[in-house]
Amino acid sequence: MSISRFRTVAVALSFVVAMGMLALAGCTSGQASSSSQQSSAVSSNEAAPTLANQPVSRDESFGGTYIEITIDDFNKLGFAYGDSVDVEFSNGYKLTDIPYYNGYYTNMGDPLLVGYPGYPYIEAAINFGDPLWDIAGLKQGDTATITLRQAGAYLTVQEALDTAYTNTRSDYASDEKFANFRTFATGSIKPGTVYRSASPIDNEFNRAAYVESLMKDAGVAFVLDLSDNPGEVDDFIATAKSQGVDVSYFEQLRDAGCVAMPDLAANYPSESYQRTLAGALVELSQHEGPYLIHCIEGKDRTGFVCMLLQALCGATYDEMLADYMVTYDNYYGITKESDPDKYAAIASTKFDDMARFLAHADNNADLTSADYVNAARDYLRGGGMTDEQIDALIAKLTK
Repeated sequence: MSISRFRTVAVALSFVVAMGMLALAGCTSGQASSSSQQSSAVSSNEAAPTLANQPVSRDESFGGTYIEITIDDFNKLGFAYGDSVDVEFSNGYKLTDIPYYNGYYTNMGDPLLVGYPGYPYIEAAINFGDPLWDIAGLKQGDTATITLRQAGAYLTVQEALDTAYTNTRSDYASDEKFANFRTFATGSIKPGTVYRSASPIDNEFNRAAYVESLMKDAGVAFVLDLSDNPGEVDDFIATAKSQGVDVSYFEQLRDAGCVAMPDLAANYPSESYQRTLAGALVELSQHEGPYLIHCIEGKDRTGFVCMLLQALCGATYDEMLADYMVTYDNYYGITKESDPDKYAAIASTKFDDMARFLAHADNNADLTSADYVNAARDYLRGGGMTDEQIDALIAKLTK
C-alpha cells in the first residue's frame, strides 16, 4: 500500500500566526493554452524554476493528482518546500499561488502541492476536500506545468510543521503509544466500550502486530475499519502473513462479519463521506462491543469519527480535545505540559477545524459552548440515519 493513504502533521506555535497571515488563493479555472502541446520536458533556471508539460495521473486513494516527477528530481530543479507555485494543467485549469509543502499543512478545503515522503511523485491536492482530479476535469494524457511564483513565501508554515515520527518500537514508551491504541470514556460512553488505534492489518509502518495483540487483549468484538475496502483487507492480511505478522484475530472477526469497511477518504465534509459513515455506524450498532475504530494512523479519519461519537454522547469540548491530543503525545511526545505552544497550536487548528465544521460555527464562535449533541445528530441525520438508529447507536456506546 502506498504511503499516500495517510497524512502526518505536527504543528508549532508559529503556525497559528502564519495561518492568519498566509491566506491561500482558491482554485480558478483558466483558458486552455493556445500553444501546441509538447512531449514531457523539464527545464529550469535560477531565476524561475519551471516544470513543463509533465504527465499527470490520478491518486486512486484520494483523487488527488500526481505530477509524474519524483520529489528529489523536482527539488533539483530549484523548487523548495515553503515556496509559492502556480500549477496549470493542459486543459486550462489553474491553481495560483499555492504552497509547496512536504506535508498536508493547509486548512480544510485549501489547495497545495505536496512532496510527501514516500510518495512516488509530487501531488497537487485539496486538503480534506473533494478530489482535485475531478474538480479540475482531468483525464489521462493531460499534463501540468509548474512555475515558481515566490521563493519561501510559505516557509514559516513549512518550518513550523516539518516534524515526523519513527516506526521503531523502541522509540516509544509502550506498545499502546506505538500502536496509538487507547479507549476513551468521554461524555456518557462507557469505559472499555470503544477503542481507537492505528491499523491492525496494514503493516507498512510496523504497527499491525502490536494493534492485533492489544485489540485481542481488550476483547474487541467489532471493528470499524475506516480506510480499507474488502480487497485491500485481503491484500493486507496476505502481506502480513507473508511477513510473519499474526493478524488472525482480525481475520476471525472479518470472517464472522464483524468488520465494517466503509473505505473512507479524508473528506469528512463531503456528502458521500457522511452517507457512507452513517451506514457503517448503523452496521456497528447492530453488533455488540467492545468496538475498535481505526484508519492507518488512527489520527485524521479516526479522529473525526471518534469526536463525532463523543459529541453524540454528550462529551464537552475539553473532553473531546483531550482525547484527540493523546495521538500527538503518542506519536510526537507533544503534551500540554511538555510543549504548551505546540499543543495550543494543534488544538486551535486541527481539532478546532473539525469542531467548527461539526457545530456549523464561524471563526469567531466560542467552540467550548457549542451544542455538539444536536450537531452530531444533525450530521448523522444528514447521512440518512433515523432518530431511532441514532438512539440505538448511543445505547450501544453507553450501556
